[in-house]
Order: sequence, then C-alpha cells, then structure tokens
Amino acid sequence: MYPKPYLLYLVHFHADRDYFECHEILEEYWKEVDAANKQSIWVAFILLAVSCYHHRRGNFAGASKTLKKSYSLFKQNQNDVPSFGLDPSLLFSLLDGMIANIKNKTAYEMMYLPIQDHNLEKQCQELCSELGLCWKQTKTAVYDIIHRHLTRDRSMVIKERDAAKEAKKRKE
Repeated sequence: MYPKPYLLYLVHFHADRDYFECHEILEEYWKEVDAANKQSIWVAFILLAVSCYHHRRGNFAGASKTLKKSYSLFKQNQNDVPSFGLDPSLLFSLLDGMIANIKNKTAYEMMYLPIQDHNLEKQCQELCSELGLCWKQTKTAVYDIIHRHLTRDRSMVIKERDAAKEAKKRKE
C-alpha cells in the first residue's frame, strides 16, 4: 500500500534518526514519480527531514526556513495527509510546536510523526527489524549521522547543478 521509499523514510526518521538519509531516500523517489511538482507532499516530507537535520545541528535559520516551507506544503496537501497514514491534526500540532521551538532557539528534541495507521507502523517495525534497527529508538544519534553532509560525495549534486545552470543559460 505504501511505497518502500516512504517506509524507509519513516524507519530512518523513527529509528536511527538519520534525517539526511530520509531526505536522500525521498528526494530520489520524488524525482522518479513527481519531480515537476514542487508543491508535492513528497517535498513537504523531504523538507521536514531537512529541518530536523538543521535543528539538531543548531542551525536555527536553516531549520526555520525549511520547516516553514514544509508546513506550507503540508497545508496545501492536507487532504492527502491521511493517505500517508498520519493524523493531520496531530501532525500540524507537532509542526506548530517545532516552529515555536526553533523560533525560541530551543535545543532539538527527538519526536515521532503521528502515525495513525497501525498497519503502516507494523510494516515499519518489520522493516526496522530487517535492517537491524530499533523502532522508536531513544538513544542519541552519532556524530556521523548528525554531520553527514560534511562527509558525503557531492560530485553528482554539483554536476546536476552545473547542468541546470547551463540549460538555463541556453534558454536566455
């Protein structure tokens, strides 16, 4: 019922809290299924993970900017939220609390998305087990996960950006 990349997103969001990986997984999926749609709910999920990543690192400006965009996209797509197995009112309450915490420069605290579909949660728990992860783990993340962007290979990202710039120049 749910696409595997979404399940993996939820697993990383709730198990090892590797928000960078959440972003990577869903960005790749979004580009396959809905890349032309910058207003997609997939983008809302991607930006939520990015905001959590920034917040945990103490980058309040980045966390605020991405969370506000995420919130706006979730609002635009609010009728679709239940089809992702989430409780919409609890999701918006969670997002409101996150916005306030970031505005007040409150340190990051782990949180859980309000999954209301018990079958979805069961699928995530099973996938966690397969991956050797612990669902809703409470241990803090390790340095490599918190600062993941510092160690990744960015050659593909740079190549894609350069190609997009060249294409834009040719249009002008």
